[in-house]
Order: sequence, then structure tokens, then C-alpha cells
Amino acid sequence: MAMEERSQSLELVDKIAEQAPKDNPRLQNYVAALRTSLESESKNREENEKLLAEYEEAYNKLTAPANRIGVFLQWLEQEGEQTEALALIALGDQEFVAQVDPKVDSDRLTTGARVKVNDAYAVVGFLPPSGNGGMIKVGEALPDGRLRVGSETPGSDGRLIVRGEALKETKINAGDEVRVDPSGRIALEHYEKQESRDYFLEQIPELPWEKVGGQQEAIRLIRDTIEQPLLHPEIFAKFEQKPIKGILLYGPPGCGKTLIGKATAYNLTREYSRQTGKEVKEYFMAISGPKILNMWLGETERMVREIFKTAREKAKEGRLVFIFMDEAESVLRTRSSGRYLNISNTVVPQFCAELDGLQSLENVVLMLTSNRPDYIDPAVLRPERIDRKVKVRRPDRDSSLQILGIYLHDRIPIDPDVLRKWNGEVDCARKDLIEGVIDHIWRRNRETEFLKVFLRNGSSETLYFKDLVSGALLKSIVDRAKDSAIKRAIADPKREAGVSLEDLVQAANQEYKENEIFPRGDTQEDWLQLLDYAPENVASVKPIGINRGEELSRKAIV
Repeated sequence: MAMEERSQSLELVDKIAEQAPKDNPRLQNYVAALRTSLESESKNREENEKLLAEYEEAYNKLTAPANRIGVFLQWLEQEGEQTEALALIALGDQEFVAQVDPKVDSDRLTTGARVKVNDAYAVVGFLPPSGNGGMIKVGEALPDGRLRVGSETPGSDGRLIVRGEALKETKINAGDEVRVDPSGRIALEHYEKQESRDYFLEQIPELPWEKVGGQQEAIRLIRDTIEQPLLHPEIFAKFEQKPIKGILLYGPPGCGKTLIGKATAYNLTREYSRQTGKEVKEYFMAISGPKILNMWLGETERMVREIFKTAREKAKEGRLVFIFMDEAESVLRTRSSGRYLNISNTVVPQFCAELDGLQSLENVVLMLTSNRPDYIDPAVLRPERIDRKVKVRRPDRDSSLQILGIYLHDRIPIDPDVLRKWNGEVDCARKDLIEGVIDHIWRRNRETEFLKVFLRNGSSETLYFKDLVSGALLKSIVDRAKDSAIKRAIADPKREAGVSLEDLVQAANQEYKENEIFPRGDTQEDWLQLLDYAPENVASVKPIGINRGEELSRKAIV
């Protein structure tokens, strides 16, 4: 019974009750009971109808077909007499031209929006953005805004996707990652490239050429071959002269090869910025040969590819890139023709192929260093790969004075007795100390005899302290002397302490005696890395004097 009918029945009962004789209690009771019964029945019917309506609603919801989830791609242009706007949507791998429910806010339909699609494939509502989705690395950002993904190497397999509305104005670079929608057609979120390869990067301190002591000839050659082509490309192009791509710094350890590499990066970047009138940053990739060697097959080759890939990317960003590979002979050793596996047989070809790929880039310089360049494969050192070989020699007397002046600078406290000798003139006192310790090292007597080299022609040569001096050794002498002065300052805080000539002389003697930077024995192979002798001309070497020679002899006797 409908609500209106029940209401009319109750009204009718009320009228009967009004007209019923008042003096007939039984009739009044029957009418009251009838009204109570009708009210109860009406209430029960209302509850049953409500339950039935809820059931029907639940039934309709449970039996209604599910809406599909799609992604809005774009609006389609209207053709002919078509008045209703059509939408291009994607459901999985398929695309559909769909109608849009007029109740749907069309302004919210932007590229990448999630939409509800009914059985008729019409857009009937929206869904909130999803935080899930596949992550894909960007291989190239095209000028029209599309992205090539799936492979970082141009020409290889990949696919094109479009940007979502949120990424229309976002700068996306090759190597970055994007999150795509379930259809894999639209980039929804952008993640900048993780600089996992920046473990190669080394910050360059302020290092003008003046702080590189005793290597004027090497610096001049580097500036002529690297700096001039970069600063004057039009002149080199006029003469059809290509700038060099690689340079080898070779020579004994501790003589400034790494320092020269960093100074080249610092000074060349500053000069290039000055010439072009815009700020240019260097990207100095410090790579140690032994650190990229890996026992797993193909891993070292992958590291080589990673190094050059990083260099190309940074060069495209407008940086001056310097690939500095120390101890190159450990990775680029001459290939063998034996039957046993030699890692160089695969690493060297990979390195050469990557190096050839740098020829099209104008702002990448490769610098190799080695103590034994004769171990490096000739294919690496040939012209148009490593075009220049620069020998970093041991410092002579004048260069040693210059190097010591860099490390024993005017901020280092000088012994008060030395200052009084020169009436407080710090520069004169420093010069006195520097010349004093150099005179001590440059003596040629039995006390400074260090090594005897026996040549294959039957002759022999004696090397003294001065013949094995290096920038690293001179720095260590100054550091030892400072340690002695510090100990005196700690022992007697009331007394002013500073570096004295005695500290420097004792430091020099200890440096040669303890042999911390020299081989521990008379193994010829180890010593040849330190000597300026052709390996084929040396028969044997023997430490002598206060050096390890006497100690080794005593151990042999025992």
C-alpha cells in the first residue's frame, strides 16, 4: 500500500471515531483498535519497503557492469557537421574514439588524466591520479616534446611517448627517468638522473699554473696542444688542424702528473670562460686504473663505456670534460696472443672504440698517466687517439727550490733563531731554510749514495739523493719538519716554535732512510718504475749507503 493510501485510511478511521456515538464505549474501543492496527501495519510496510529499496539498490550495484579505467590522450578535432566533442582514450594497448558524458567537466580532461569508461566506451567520470606505474629511462628528448625511451643509444630499439600535462614545460634530459601510465604511452612524472656515476667526479681546487712547480716544459706543451685549439678554433679550422683528444703524461711517480692534470682542468676552464664571456664549468673525472678492474667478465668493459658515456653527456651540457685516468697501464696493458684469457684483450678494443667516438666532441680531453708507458698497448698510443706524450721529469735543483717554496710558504711558522738571524725578514729566513735543505739533498758523497744501477753494456752508475727527488718527496720532507716543530710547541707551550733547518735536514734523512716511497727491496721491476732508464738497458739495481742495501745484506747474513 502506498504512503498516500495509508494516510487516507487513517484519516477515514479518525472520521469514524468522531462520528461514533460517545455513549457506545465498545464501538469506540473497536475504532481505536482498528487505528492502532492500521498504524502498526503502515509502519511495518514502510520498513519493508525501505529494506526492499536498499536491497534493490545493492542488487543493482552488484549486478551493474564494472567501469573500465582508461587514460585520456587528447581531444579530436571535429569534422563536418559533427558537433559533439570526441575524445581519444587508451585502454591498455588499445586506443578508442569515445563519447564524453555531458556531465563530465571537460576542463579536467587533460593528457594523462585517468577516466572511467562504461560498456559503451564513453567517458563517464574521473579517477584520482595513480602513484604507480613503470619507470623508464629517457634516451632522447625530441624538439616537439616527445620522448624516446627504452634505449639510450640513438638508432637502437625504443619507442616514443608523449608528455602528460604536468610535464609539458619540464626540462627532461637524456638519462632522466619518467613514470609512465599503464598504457605506457604518457610520461606522468619526471625524475632527474641519479648521478650514480659521479663517483668519478673530483672537485678541482683553485690551482693556477704558478702552484705547479718545476714542470714548465710539460706545462708549455700541454697549453700549446690542448688550450690553444680550444681557445682559437677558427685558426685551427683554417689550417685544417684538428684539436687533439688525448695526451699521455708519463714519468716517475710523485713528480706532479696528477697535479698537472688538475691544473690543466682549472686553468683551461677559467681561460675558456674569459674568452667566451660566459661561465663554463669543468667536469674532472678522476679514474684510477686499478679501481675499475673487475674480476667479473664484461664488468670492466661496462665501466669503460660508463666513463665515456658520462663524458659525452656532460659535454652536451656545455661543460669542459677532462677524463683523467691514473695508472693507465693497469687497464690498457698490451694485449697478448696467448690462449689464456687476458682482460686487456677485450678492454683495450672497447677503450679505443669509445675514444674514437669522442672525435665529434670539441670539449672533451682525455689525459692518461703512467709510470711505465711501455706497458700500454700501442693501439691506444697511436696518433688520433693519444696524440701527445709528455714526459714529466724529476725536478732539478731550481725546480726543487720552487716546489719547496710552495709547500714552505710564508704562513708556516719559522724557528725564532732563524728569524733573528735575518732580523725578522720572513722571506729571507724561508729562502735560507729552503736553500739549506736543497744543499743537503744535492750533495754527492757517500752519505747520499742511494742506488747503484748496473747496465747491460757492463757499466754502472751511482744515483744519489738528488737523482730520486720528487715533488711528493719534497712535500713529505716539509710535513715531517712541521711535525717536529709541532711536537716542540706541544712540549713547551710557552716557547715560540717554528720549522728550523735541522728539522728539514732530519726530515730529508728520514725520508730516504725509511724508504716509504721507494721499493722495499732490490726487485728490478719495482725500481724501473722510478728510474729514467730504458728497461732494456738495465741489468740489475742494488740499494746502497744508508739505504736498504745494508739492511738487506744483514738480513741475508742472518
